[in-house]
Amino acid sequence: MAAWFATPLGRHLLAREQAYFDTTLADIFGYHALQIGLPETPLLRASRIATRCTVDLEEPAQVLADPHWLPFRENSFDLVVLPHALEFTDEPHQLLREVYRVIRPEGQLVVSGFNPFSLFGAKRYFGREQTMPWTGNFISLYRLKDWLALLGFEVSGGRLDAYVPPVAQEKWLRRFEFFERAGDRWWPIAGGVYYLRATKRVAGMRVITPAWTRRVRKKALASVARQAKEYVDAID
Repeated sequence: MAAWFATPLGRHLLAREQAYFDTTLADIFGYHALQIGLPETPLLRASRIATRCTVDLEEPAQVLADPHWLPFRENSFDLVVLPHALEFTDEPHQLLREVYRVIRPEGQLVVSGFNPFSLFGAKRYFGREQTMPWTGNFISLYRLKDWLALLGFEVSGGRLDAYVPPVAQEKWLRRFEFFERAGDRWWPIAGGVYYLRATKRVAGMRVITPAWTRRVRKKALASVARQAKEYVDAID
């Protein structure tokens, strides 16, 4: 994938994906963040989380490990990003189970994937190229949502992107640039790439807010109650 992202089409797509991750991750807070796959691309660069690391089988990943068996304890991470990791594994369910295990309750998962119901998907199914990324197993958006729901994730956001035809030459990409501006309006389900954001939910678990938050809430409620009493006394 790193070699393909160096091609004109790959650079075009990577720039759009980086912009999405920069915007989305800036609003996610916590202590630890993890990127699985594409260690050459700093998708966590805009995150405000201080401790960030990448995992992959090869360098330049900071942690060399099999993503299907992550060397981290349960509930370790506030944020995990999966950039095109599910398309290129024979065990996507196992990978998602490991992700669910290491994310803490109410932690965030952000996924990017190729949309099979798009021009990118058409090139994969009808094209003759046997190279990345066309050899991947493109997973549909509704199927991925089902997998996440079964694990215990709740989808909280996402969008589709990359509406240009998957042409190889940069001059044609420039000519088809208007597809990106018109895509969200005219064919929103046909983006070549989708992004999905989900939250880990644990049944029966209550998230305890910081003490200062509870004190402020109590003070606010007391103030409202006092104002209501004064209003009733004035009427009487």
